[in-house]
Amino acid sequence: MGCFECCIKCLGGVPYASLVATILCFSGVALFCGCGHVALTGTVSILEQHFSTTASDHALLSEVIQLMQYVIYGIASFFFLYGIILLAEGFYTTSAVKELHGEFKTTACGRCISGMFVFLTYVLGVAWLGVFGFSAVPVFMFYNIWSTCEVIKSLQTNVTVPGDQICVDIRQYGIIPWNAVPGKACGPILENICNTNEFYMSYHLFIVACAGAGATVIALLIYMMATTYNYAVLKFKSREDCCTKF
Repeated sequence: MGCFECCIKCLGGVPYASLVATILCFSGVALFCGCGHVALTGTVSILEQHFSTTASDHALLSEVIQLMQYVIYGIASFFFLYGIILLAEGFYTTSAVKELHGEFKTTACGRCISGMFVFLTYVLGVAWLGVFGFSAVPVFMFYNIWSTCEVIKSLQTNVTVPGDQICVDIRQYGIIPWNAVPGKACGPILENICNTNEFYMSYHLFIVACAGAGATVIALLIYMMATTYNYAVLKFKSREDCCTKF
């Protein structure tokens, strides 16, 4: 067997779907964790400076955000390891099914491990659908604030409608208590908030974090198809002459 034939044989054992899913998963988790961490820090800064000047009013929120940042560290570490494990499992299954290294062999332990990855990937996929929906909440909140600022800017040329009457009350979102002072911003004050670097960066970072969560969901969907197909082939290979590229 020549060098070209060896390369073709090796390429035939590459689990392309798992490889694409791993790259997409790493990218999505990195965007979600990195951008989400910085955006949460900027959100706390905006609240402390403009909406809740008393530390005791947002003490619980600060603790929750700090806990979420620690959770982000754990998510990044877990998915880095899990993506590598799934990619390795894809290489093993594809090589075994296509008989690249000799006669096809499988054991009950191997099928059990593949089935465990199928179940775990489905659970993580459902969980990340919830994460994706949750990450859209701050995007919605920041979009409402930004759109209100745009309304104030459009009314500056109309002297009959004062911009001071247009406000954003953060307390209605439930992230700070109703007795928080001042709790809301109106007119020029709100416009100045929208012009700050913290607001601009946090808004766009939350959008990128939401997109990263969506990319992770897509990656897990690909993992679901790959692991399910690999498990089915491992289980029924003795009855059907199947091959896989997953």
